[in-house]
Amino acid sequence: MTQDIDQLSIDTIRTLSIDAVQQANSGHPGLPLAMAPVAYLLYTRIMEHNPKDPAWPDRDRFVLSAGHGSMLLYSVLHLSGYDLPLDQLKRFRQWGSITPGHPERDRVHVTPGVEVTTGPLGQGFANGVGLALAERFLREHYGREVQDHHVFAIVSDGDLMEGIASEAASLAGHLGLGRIVYVYDDNDVSLDGPTDWSFSTEDVDQRFEAYGWHVLSVHDANDLLALESAIDKGMREEGRPTLIRVKSIIGYASPEQGTSEVHGKALGEENVRKTKEALGWDPDRHFYVPDEVREHFDQSARGAALQAEWTQRFRAWREADAGRAAEWDRAWEGKPLPGIAEALSGIDWGKPKLATRSAGQKAMAVFADFVPTMVGGAADLSESTKTEFPGGDAQRYTRGKAGRNVFFGVREHGMGGTVNGMAAHGGIVHPYGSTFLQFADYMRGSVRLSALTGLPSVWVYTHDSVALGEDGPTHQPVEHLAALRAIPGLTVIRPGDANETAAAWRVILEDLDTPVAMALSRQDLPVQENVDAAGVARGAYVLRDADEPQAVIVGTGSEVSTAMEAADLLAEGGVAARVVSMPSWELFADQDEAYREEVLPPGLPSVSVEAGISMGWERWVDRSVSIERFGASAPGLEVLDKLGINPQATADAVRELLAQRTTA
Repeated sequence: MTQDIDQLSIDTIRTLSIDAVQQANSGHPGLPLAMAPVAYLLYTRIMEHNPKDPAWPDRDRFVLSAGHGSMLLYSVLHLSGYDLPLDQLKRFRQWGSITPGHPERDRVHVTPGVEVTTGPLGQGFANGVGLALAERFLREHYGREVQDHHVFAIVSDGDLMEGIASEAASLAGHLGLGRIVYVYDDNDVSLDGPTDWSFSTEDVDQRFEAYGWHVLSVHDANDLLALESAIDKGMREEGRPTLIRVKSIIGYASPEQGTSEVHGKALGEENVRKTKEALGWDPDRHFYVPDEVREHFDQSARGAALQAEWTQRFRAWREADAGRAAEWDRAWEGKPLPGIAEALSGIDWGKPKLATRSAGQKAMAVFADFVPTMVGGAADLSESTKTEFPGGDAQRYTRGKAGRNVFFGVREHGMGGTVNGMAAHGGIVHPYGSTFLQFADYMRGSVRLSALTGLPSVWVYTHDSVALGEDGPTHQPVEHLAALRAIPGLTVIRPGDANETAAAWRVILEDLDTPVAMALSRQDLPVQENVDAAGVARGAYVLRDADEPQAVIVGTGSEVSTAMEAADLLAEGGVAARVVSMPSWELFADQDEAYREEVLPPGLPSVSVEAGISMGWERWVDRSVSIERFGASAPGLEVLDKLGINPQATADAVRELLAQRTTA
C-alpha cells in the first residue's frame, strides 16, 4: 500500500468497520465507508479532545446522530487512542462488549468517548443542541478561560426526517447557537431504498436557512480540503448553527455502493474482499492497522497538550475567584450548594390549600441560589407549569444572553432531547423540561433515553389528572403515570401536598443522579400537617395511623387527601384505617423489606386510590380505586366525583374488601 497517510488512515477506518460488521454478521457498513473522511478530519485535525481524559470539561463534543453507523465512531476512537482495544472492535454487538450496536453512554459498559446514546434517529441531533445550550451558558457564566468549545455531529437523512430534529433545529436557530457544526451525510439512500421514495421534494438547505442556520455544501465526501474548509467556516460562524451538506456514496468502494443493500446488513465475505481490493488492501488481512497509521492517528500527545493549556488557564482562574471555583466544582459533581435541605424545609406556604404546581414554583424560588447552573424551561406552558426561576427577562435564555429559563416553545420532543444533551454535557445541575402530564407521550422517546442512559434529567409534569377539568379527555392523563412507571431506571414522584413537593425537590437535587418524572396538580390540595420528609425520600410512609388499623388506604398526589377523607368516613362507621402516602413506587421499592412491611404490613387489607389506571398497583395493594376509561369535559372536581375518585367510593372499596375477607 503506497497511499499517503491521510488516505491510509481513512481506509483503515473503513476496513476496521466492515471487518467488525462482518464478524458480527450484523450492523451498518454503508455509513462508515462513506463518512470515514469526515470522522478522520474531526478527530485528527479539528476537534480538541484528549483520549486519555474523555471527561475533560472543555473538550469538543462529537455526536454520531446517525448512530446506526456506530462502527465509524468505534474505529476512530480506537485509532485516536481512547481506551477501546482492538479486541472490543472484534466483539462488536456482542454480549457485555463496550461496542454495542448503537453508541451508548452506559454507566455499566462504559465506552470512552461516547457522549450521548444515539440510534433512535433525531435524538442525537437534539442532544447536540442541548450540549451547545450548556456550553454557552457555562461560557457566559464562568468565562472563556474555562469553557470554550464546539459541538460536532454527523447526521443522516433519517435524522432530518424525524420531527424531533426539526423541533431542535428550529430552537437552535432561534437562539443563535453558533457553536454547532453538523455534517449532513447526503447519500440519497435510506434503509428502504432511494430517498426519492420518501424525501425528494424537500429542499433541506432552504429549510435550515429558514430556521436561521448557516448552510454550506461539499460536493464530495472524499475531498478533504473542501471538507476542512467548510468545517472551519462553520466554526467561525458564531451567530448561527451550521449545517454542512456533504454528498457521499453510501458503502463507498463496495460492489453495491450507492444502494440500500449496503445500508443495514453485513457486506458478506466476498464483498468484503472486493471492497478491500478496491481500496488497495490485502483482502486476507482482518482488523489490520498499519503501524504508520497507528502512530499518525493517535491523538494522545496532542490531546494532553491541549488539556494542559486549559489546565493552566483553569488554575489561574481558580486562584483569582475561589468562590466561583467552588461553585464550578459542585456543578461538575452534579450537586447543589450546601444548605438546600434546610432552606426547603422552612417554606411558608401562605395558605392552607395549594396546588402542588404552585408549591413547586415556591420551592424553585427557594432553591434557585443553591443550583446556579440549573437550566430548563417549559414547552410554551411556563405560566401553567410554573417552572421558571425568578428574575424575569434577565433570566431568559435568548440570542443575546444565556439565562436559566429556556422558552422551548411548543416543541415537547425537541425539549426532551435538548434537556438530555444539557445533562450529558456536565456542569448543568439537573436540567429540566416541563409540560402537562398528558404530553409526556410527545416526548416519551427522550424520557426513555434519559433512563437508559442514566442522565440526571428532570421531567416536571403538571395537570396530572382528570381534575384539570374542562379541557377534557384530550388533555386529561389517565394511563400516563403507569406508562412512566413502566420505564426502567426512571423515578416517578407524585407528591401529595406542598410539603411533599418541597421534600421531593430535595430528593431530586441531593439524592438522585438519574432521571426523575415529577407529577404535580393543577387544583389546590390541603397542606398536610404530618408530612415526613424522610418518608418522602423513602417513597412511602405512614401519614396517619390508628391504634389497631383494620385496613390501609394508599394514596398518591391529589388522592392523598382523598385517602384522608375516606379514613374519616370509615372511622365514623367504626373502621380504623391507616393512611399511607406513596409518592414514589421506585423509591419505595428500593427500601429494605423490613421498612416496606412496616409501612404496608403483610396480611393487612389494603386499597389504593389514584386518578389513573390501576395497572401495577397489584404489586402493593389488594384492591385499587382507579379510572379505567378516558375522562370528560367538565369542572375538574365533578369529573373526579363522576369517575369515582372520591372519599365515599374509596371508603366503600375498603368496606367491600373487609367484607370479602370476613366471608372468605
